[in-house]
Amino acid sequence: MNSSFVDELIRLEKDWAQAIVQNDAEAIGRFMADDWTIVGSDGNVSDKATFLRLVKSGTLTHDVMEADDIKVRVYGDTAVITARGVSGGNYCGHAFREVERVSDVYVRQDGQWRCVLTHLSRIGQNRGD
Repeated sequence: MNSSFVDELIRLEKDWAQAIVQNDAEAIGRFMADDWTIVGSDGNVSDKATFLRLVKSGTLTHDVMEADDIKVRVYGDTAVITARGVSGGNYCGHAFREVERVSDVYVRQDGQWRCVLTHLSRIGQNRGD
């Protein structure tokens, strides 16, 4: 496995998380492919435009986005990252804090890694009221 790709992808994940906590829709969007899809821990499916619109409007904000137990597998120009994640913030006026198993699929196009799929599975829940 190409360790420089592994290091690059871990850095991308951390930088993406930082952009999310900063609620910077433009920066967040740079990590996603145009056809990025997210499957939320509730099973709902959304796309890049919808996610970024929620962030831009302030409907969705994050104050925490952390990951540990990060594993990276690279298959040529495709990579799969799994991790245990904690995310929290506010959605539609309601505080949330989730502990999730996170899977991100990246594709390397024109020398750049972009996430094409994020899948979240809830593994614990502690709502911040």
